Amino acid sequence: MAKYSVFILPSAQKEILALPKPSRERVMRAISSLVLNARPNGCKKLIGTDAWRIRVGEYRIVYSIEDAVLRIEVVRVAHRKEVYR
Repeated sequence: MAKYSVFILPSAQKEILALPKPSRERVMRAISSLVLNARPNGCKKLIGTDAWRIRVGEYRIVYSIEDAVLRIEVVRVAHRKEVYR
C-alpha cells in the first residue's frame, strides 16, 4: 500500500491550534492516519467538490486527495455546525 504525504494548509493549521487540547490530539491522530489510508471507513465524498471529509467527534476534517502524486491536502478543520459554510 502506498503512503500519501499530508499537507495542512496554514488556515487549517490555525483552526487545529484553536481546538481544545483533547480534540486537537484526536484530530492530529486522524490526520496522521491518512498517510496510510486516504479513504478510511466513514469518510465521505462531498457533493459538488473534489473534497472528502472524516468525522472526529464533533469536528470534521475536510481534505482533498491527489492519487496521481500520493498527496493529501487538509483544507479545513472545524466544528460540525460550521465546517460546510
